[in-house]
Amino acid sequence: MPGVVLAITGESRMKRTNELIVALAVMAVIIVVTWGIYAVGDNMPNGVTPFSKDVYQLHNVILAVVTVIGVLVFTAMFTSIVVHRKSKGYEAAKFSHSTAAEITWTAIPVLILIVMAIPATRVLIDMENTGGAEINIKVTGYQWLWKYDYLEDDISFYSMLDRESNRARQINSGIDVYGVDNYLLEVDNRMIVPTNTKIRLLLTADDVIHSWWVPDLGWKRDAIPGMVNEAWTLIEEEGVYRGQCAELCGKDHGFMPIVVEAVSPEAYREWVESRRSEQAAQADSSDEIRPIPAADESSALLVDRG
Repeated sequence: MPGVVLAITGESRMKRTNELIVALAVMAVIIVVTWGIYAVGDNMPNGVTPFSKDVYQLHNVILAVVTVIGVLVFTAMFTSIVVHRKSKGYEAAKFSHSTAAEITWTAIPVLILIVMAIPATRVLIDMENTGGAEINIKVTGYQWLWKYDYLEDDISFYSMLDRESNRARQINSGIDVYGVDNYLLEVDNRMIVPTNTKIRLLLTADDVIHSWWVPDLGWKRDAIPGMVNEAWTLIEEEGVYRGQCAELCGKDHGFMPIVVEAVSPEAYREWVESRRSEQAAQADSSDEIRPIPAADESSALLVDRG
């Protein structure tokens, strides 16, 4: 009798060892496949603002958590499929419910969600904190271009797809789009902003819903007619950052790029003065070419002056 018990115990240990080996092998395969997908795939950009970096770090943490959960779940599933299959004589357990199991598989996900919600809430609160901005820019979406109004500096201009990309996109244009620099991602007038300056953006639209999105800034906002959405940015590095309208706004939705150029505060002030001078010159030239009043209007003016 003791020999039989020892034989059963040895067989049980052997089964557990085999199950452990299979589980480790399955886990190794899943980890390698997952790592390969991450290695060759594109991750979201790190960005050039403090907020975008917070979003990137939060993304990596959440991605790591769900990856570990996925590896454990798939390991358990495939191990059960391989080791406990019917062809090896295993029979499914017969029970209606387990209070301990139900509490466990409810409590653990709740705790995981709470742990993930704490940093996510902090990032979301920071996203909505538009106070303390030094520059306010109103962004208005049109079909299919953008208008930028610098409220403090009294500057206003439209920004649309540049001519080279616009010519290349036409049917039968004969232009090789691969030879066009930044095809469909260049504009005629860039939004110029200073670095290391908190900027508040006030987003609205004139016709349909648009969405202002530059990935390197770490957020996007809908531009809705009759409403004003707020967002903020603080770009730490000089450079050119490109985006697009991210809302299906009509037939030319794909030809509505956004280009933000971040320059030093000194270069920004020079640009402001230059832009003001250009606007003043344009206003003067428009005054000089005012239409000549009709004969009856001229007579009425002369009578009034008389």
